[in-house]
Amino acid sequence: MFTGIVTAVGRVGRVERSTENGKRATPGLTLTIRAPYRGVKKGESIAINGACLTVERVVKGGFTVHVVETTAGRTLFGAYAAGRKVNLERALRASDRLGGHIVQGHVDGVALVERAERRGDAWVYDLRVPPAVREASIPFGAITVDGVSLTINAIPGSTSVQVSLIPFTRVHTTLGTLGVGDQVHVEGDVLGKYVRALCRTAT
Repeated sequence: MFTGIVTAVGRVGRVERSTENGKRATPGLTLTIRAPYRGVKKGESIAINGACLTVERVVKGGFTVHVVETTAGRTLFGAYAAGRKVNLERALRASDRLGGHIVQGHVDGVALVERAERRGDAWVYDLRVPPAVREASIPFGAITVDGVSLTINAIPGSTSVQVSLIPFTRVHTTLGTLGVGDQVHVEGDVLGKYVRALCRTAT
């Protein structure tokens, strides 16, 4: 479990694609992540751009994780290359402050940045999101974008949500470089998902 409050920005150090009998097997892959964390342990869960992944090995200056077929099929990890910056968050302790919202680290899919506009000292983005995320979204509700907990400003269309970034978030996460046409991982609010499922069951 996570909160969507990014605690470090790391880098992809290496990408190794799974092989089978000497041939490339898709889409499983292993990522080596360079991170400033201390005390990382094998088996620990760490959110990488919002996706909860398990540490397989601890290496000098970072750790490795394996991206299984299910995760690769609903994320952008298959297109990641060495040098790419990623948002990182270690799993929530029961005694931690819940500074963002409840984030499972189960990426629902990929969103497309349709519009980016500066408004005063903030940047506003319209994101075209998967239907499941849109259905669980409400104005001033929560959404996770590349692992960052954000508030939904508005619902500008039937397929999109609008979020804004304050200067701190732009500086301390990878979202500061977002532009029109970029893609990001998104996770809808888990409470919204349960309400949607209960309403469907009731009808």
